Amino acid sequence: MTLAAHRTDGLLGKTRKTSESVLFNDQKMKLGVFSSNTSGGIVMTDAPSGFRVTWDQQLEIATTADRMGLEAMVPVGRWTGFGGNTHVHAVCYETYTWAAGLAQATEHIGVFCTTHLPVIHPVAAAKMATTIDHISGGRFGMNLVMGWFTPEMELFGNRQLEHDERYAYGQEWLDFVMELWNQPGDFDFDGRYFHSKGAHAYPKPLQDPRPVLLNAGASPAGQRFSARNVDVNLVALPVDQIGGYVGNIKRMAREDYDRDIDVWTYCLVICRETEREARAAYRAIVDAGDWPGAQVVMDTLGIQSQSFGTQITQFQESFITSWGGPCLVGTPEQVADQFAELSEAGLSGAIFGFHDYVRELREFGSEVMPVLRKYGLRQ
Repeated sequence: MTLAAHRTDGLLGKTRKTSESVLFNDQKMKLGVFSSNTSGGIVMTDAPSGFRVTWDQQLEIATTADRMGLEAMVPVGRWTGFGGNTHVHAVCYETYTWAAGLAQATEHIGVFCTTHLPVIHPVAAAKMATTIDHISGGRFGMNLVMGWFTPEMELFGNRQLEHDERYAYGQEWLDFVMELWNQPGDFDFDGRYFHSKGAHAYPKPLQDPRPVLLNAGASPAGQRFSARNVDVNLVALPVDQIGGYVGNIKRMAREDYDRDIDVWTYCLVICRETEREARAAYRAIVDAGDWPGAQVVMDTLGIQSQSFGTQITQFQESFITSWGGPCLVGTPEQVADQFAELSEAGLSGAIFGFHDYVRELREFGSEVMPVLRKYGLRQ
């Protein structure tokens, strides 16, 4: 057997086109769980919750999502917390090993890592990704992050690159990884950021030519990187801005790179029997919110308010409740209505978090999923 034949060695015994991934099924609105691997999840608050970063809870969340037929488990990649009152995200499972564990424990759902390109060398990333793709039987995906939080870069002794250069670095990183996944023999790589002699990686991923890729770049450089390279671009925008954004990035992908791309969002879901209960749960998160922690994130991202008082509070509240993403709050019917609005605006998927993942995910499955099926968003 030649080394080139090693792409077929694995759990499936054959290659699987990336386009055959569960993420490209015929569900109108793809759904997934987001940020369950890190303390606080998608909220920054001291409001009481049963959610803890334990492996038992991770398994319960993932297997529940798998049984529900959701498409994706997407973690947040963090190497240090954000300070503030809760030191949000200071407790975090590393995402390659997290994905490997959940891949073994699940059967159908797509399992992602979130990889910070400046701190994981392409040779290591290519090998780890392939391993998890084989463990999962071809269900693995990668969320590519350019490294926006400077303290994390400094933790590894790296110099933080200017914004657009991060995407130039990321493009070379991905080009190198793609060669490792697809070249049948040894090769030399000589780029601006990476130099390697006699590079190779065996076996190859089960997915051909690569695992599913996701990126959350929304700046001009980020959109271009996504349009050129990935399957899903992840955004957080007001509903009235989604249509224009989706149209632009899809047009860029089609006209400049002759390819298709999907656009998803991330959000917080608060579903209760009555709207009053849901609003009260939302208010409890805000009232116990980690306002200093939210300010750290806003400062790091360079978000500046254009006015006083109320607008500053609104920005911080958005990060406290959903890291700037939408909040879907209400009864099962109202939450389903809000998913429908996102779909009608042009999104083809949403990954979401909860204040208390285990309990609320189960309730989402029993209460919201039937309404989504009634609306034709799920089958």
